[in-house]
Amino acid sequence: MAEKKEVKLKVASAYQRDVGRGIVRLDRKTMRELGISPGDVVEIIGTKNTAAIAWPAYPEDEGLGIIRMDGTIRKNAGVGLGDEVTVRKAEVREAKKVTLAPTEPIRFGRDFVEWLHERLVGRPVVRGDYIKVGVLGQELTFVVTATQPSGVVQITEFTDFNISEKPVKEVEKRMTTGVTYEDIGGLKDVIEKIREMIELPLKHPELFEKLGIEPPKGVLLYGPPGTGKTLLAKAVANEANAYFIAINGPEIMSKYYGESEERLREVFKEAEENAPAIIFIDEIDAIAPKRSEVTGEVEKRVVAQLLALMDGLKSRGKVIVIGATNRPDAIDPALRRPGRFDREIEVGVPDRQGRKEILQIHTRGMPIEPDFRKDDVLKILEDFKREGKFTKIIDKAIEEVNKSKEEEIPQVLKKIDAELYDEVKTRLIDKLLDELADVTHGFVGADLAALAREAAMAALRRLIREGKIDFEAETIPREVLDELKVTRRDFYEALKMVEPSALREVLIEVPNVHWDDIGGLEDVKQELREAVEWPLKYPEAFKAYGITPPKGILLYGPPGTGKTLLAKAVATESQANFIAVRGPEILSKWVGESEKNIREIFRKARQAAPTVIFIDEIDAIAPRRGTDVNRVTDRIINQLLTEMDGIQENAGVVVIAATNRPDILDPALLRPGRFDRLILVPAPDEKARFEIFKVHTRGMPLADDVDLKELARRTEGYTGADIAAVCREAAMIAMRRALEKGIIKPGMKASEIRRLAKVTMKDFEEALRKIGPSVSKETMEYYRKIQEQFKQARG
Repeated sequence: MAEKKEVKLKVASAYQRDVGRGIVRLDRKTMRELGISPGDVVEIIGTKNTAAIAWPAYPEDEGLGIIRMDGTIRKNAGVGLGDEVTVRKAEVREAKKVTLAPTEPIRFGRDFVEWLHERLVGRPVVRGDYIKVGVLGQELTFVVTATQPSGVVQITEFTDFNISEKPVKEVEKRMTTGVTYEDIGGLKDVIEKIREMIELPLKHPELFEKLGIEPPKGVLLYGPPGTGKTLLAKAVANEANAYFIAINGPEIMSKYYGESEERLREVFKEAEENAPAIIFIDEIDAIAPKRSEVTGEVEKRVVAQLLALMDGLKSRGKVIVIGATNRPDAIDPALRRPGRFDREIEVGVPDRQGRKEILQIHTRGMPIEPDFRKDDVLKILEDFKREGKFTKIIDKAIEEVNKSKEEEIPQVLKKIDAELYDEVKTRLIDKLLDELADVTHGFVGADLAALAREAAMAALRRLIREGKIDFEAETIPREVLDELKVTRRDFYEALKMVEPSALREVLIEVPNVHWDDIGGLEDVKQELREAVEWPLKYPEAFKAYGITPPKGILLYGPPGTGKTLLAKAVATESQANFIAVRGPEILSKWVGESEKNIREIFRKARQAAPTVIFIDEIDAIAPRRGTDVNRVTDRIINQLLTEMDGIQENAGVVVIAATNRPDILDPALLRPGRFDRLILVPAPDEKARFEIFKVHTRGMPLADDVDLKELARRTEGYTGADIAAVCREAAMIAMRRALEKGIIKPGMKASEIRRLAKVTMKDFEEALRKIGPSVSKETMEYYRKIQEQFKQARG
């Protein structure tokens, strides 16, 4: 008998798209050595044996000697990341009978068993394996309790498949519910730091002994609520196979003297007895506040006890403390020194890529039905053609899709080739998640989980409304389960309900104003694009030229010229969050409160970058220092100066301010480094006025005699706001006339009204008589002089 070929490989984490599919990724060299092809079953031997389907590695992994597998397969093989496993071709047999048991008590009918069986056809299993299955965004975990025959078996459609009513015993369950690193999205750097700080000392203490240093004793995770601090601690404990004790800060506190400290001592004692162990203290600011600021004796004693336990005379052994808080500055400073919390790691608001990863995790088991738009599908098919995929059928597919109606496309693709349909669907789902990641600025992990849950609930609500789900029925029929599909519309419905929690306390809006909603002002638009859009869209270009993007832009000019509108368009076009600050709102009667408001706005903006902070009527809060008797505005200006050009880096935050009184602003604000660009937004010239008329009459039924060019010529001195008022007034005059003549009747459709009651040139002329220009030549001259002064001041 020929000897089995074996290869030793290092375990690496799976990519999001492979999680939960029961596959491992091996490079071509390994596959050749083992004599296997993609789709073959391999046996993985760690401290336990398991099996998985081998798929080819990603190009960047070739020659690295690694095997990529998800957390469930790692659990089944009894290994962690970085461990070595033996891989060989499996002697796989067809499963005659397979029994699973849930880890939690669940109710299910025969339909669910059949549905799950169908999902697992082709999956190789070994007795004792864990299987995670996503049902509407929730993960259910099952354990393979029996297989016939024994060894590695593959589930087929003829397998006698059963799920036992009773959940698995507690002993078997302890290792199943753990969170793995693949369940955490968007925190790659944080996970790396945490692994070297915590996993290494617990798994390989000999490394630290050899170096002659003490391993780290504690890690403090801080960041906004909902970013995944607790989840991270659970994943570390699970992946390092450590005993995990979670303490919620407030639970420790007791009204009896000495009891709070006693509870803390007990926790540390339990951890030492079960070492290696991780003690996780959530909301640590509740039990360890600054002793100088609290009046209660209990808090002071608890802090002292915690300090003694973390850095006492007695060595703690293999016990690591992880603290989590969203208020790191409220913690006693004695805790924040090496030897106690050695490292402080920020768990920030995820960026676009991070948001996509988190969405992939939360939609992993979700039956998403993307929109098969013709343009998108054709683009994907063209990509396949370029990549050399599906060469035999791709031309036919393109031709058939071109001929089909949009709603028929899924059926057409299925008919041509099931695998082609699956690939197209996968790419469309990926495109949908990209789209959602783009529009969820400021969303943390918890918000994105809520978004996925709400979308699933919207799909469920739809079936309930259609009467397909009967609340009285014992089980839900299989056909109804198959009909449960989460669509793009459901996600956008959910977006209306879920707010970004990183920006909950400041007024946050994502305005819906585009560049083409603003007539004229081309030079101003271009300057704003360069100052705001470019740094956010092309950060690498700024890095390449070694320059930093502008920090602030001041828009000044007569009232009504479109300053606020421009700021909104910038935020929309650059897909940034938009925090609107109305100058006078910041002022407060309490000392120090106004400055605190400004600090909070900038702190939130930094958290949810990229953000545009728009300060309207800035002259209300930043007039020349020395002019205010109470010196309130002086303090506000000082705070604003330090926030805009302080020691703290404002990456991804741009301040846009608007005023029509630039002459009274404090000169310190107007220097480069604060407001780098001072842009005059003038009253529109004739060409710009024509463009503004076009914008405001876009949806208006105009009569043939309306000459917009003539109107633009006759509106010298009119601002954008004046022209909007003229168009509105003209439409109102036309409507009044139509109602008086009885042309418009109740219940008429909009399309019919547009056909019968048009706005004429006469209506516009009457509107011009009522509404005059708001900018005189003197006003414009005044702003031109200020512009000259600014230019001279900057040399």
